[in-house]
Amino acid sequence: MIPLIVIVGPTAVGKTEISIDIALRLNGEIVSADSMQIYKYMDIGTAKPTIEERKGVPHFMIDIITPDQEFSVALYKEMASKIIKEIHERGHMPILTGGTGLYVNSIINIMDFSSTADWRLREELKEQAKMYGNEYLYNKLREIDPITSARLHPNDIRRIIRALEVYKLTGKPISYYQLTTQNRPNPDYDVLMIGLTMDREKLYNRIEARVDKMIRAGLVDEVRWLCEKGYKDNMIAMQGLGYKEIIRYLDGQCTLEEAINTLKRNTRRYAKRQLTWFRRDKRIHWIYVDQFSSKEEIIKNILELVAEKYNLR
Repeated sequence: MIPLIVIVGPTAVGKTEISIDIALRLNGEIVSADSMQIYKYMDIGTAKPTIEERKGVPHFMIDIITPDQEFSVALYKEMASKIIKEIHERGHMPILTGGTGLYVNSIINIMDFSSTADWRLREELKEQAKMYGNEYLYNKLREIDPITSARLHPNDIRRIIRALEVYKLTGKPISYYQLTTQNRPNPDYDVLMIGLTMDREKLYNRIEARVDKMIRAGLVDEVRWLCEKGYKDNMIAMQGLGYKEIIRYLDGQCTLEEAINTLKRNTRRYAKRQLTWFRRDKRIHWIYVDQFSSKEEIIKNILELVAEKYNLR
């Protein structure tokens, strides 16, 4: 089995910085599990680590595709699994880190719904979307699978169709498989799961400070540039946090202050959903980072867990 350190947690909790420091101490390489950092040109709004911030640690599954290209969990699993294997073969420690629960699950668990497909049904659903609009299929999904519909945008038609397809073929919503696979670990990996969290109010303060920092760093200009390059607001990538809110401002639908406040609210809600998702996995060792006096203490705590797990003492 391949040893695999997995570092998860809500947005803005500090996963990136801590993962990089852990990688430096363990001769590790990082595989991102972030569904927005796969996109090129989307740097500020995704909090993508800069080259300097990466401190020489190799990072993978970042800047994979352009915002107009489609991507899937199945493709993520295929690419990330290959990279993890290659890191291990180089004699380095693979570290999977990010806040996209479905991406993490695709690696550490068995997800058996991915092989189910009905291309004829898929084409029929695409035709329905053309005839009646995306909202028509979205409402269908909301009736049978409110959990999945809550995390999808009505224009995310590819994932909506996929969810409807799985339900039609198996009689169960796709969210059922995503939840139950947490009890079926992938035997390819010897996983150590670390969850970073903190007091809710402190986390929300960090989220608001991060949004302010993104604005100062030029988020508005980044979104404006993407729009000018032809990346439209109905693309999945452009519906991501930080992009859809600023697009509304650029379109004159709200003031910049309103857009920023909406982004802060939406990010707080996203963090809450992330915590709900990850807390279902009982394998996770939770670390309350605000209970330590320094980052070094947090890292020391994690390294002790690593040493115990992999007999490195």
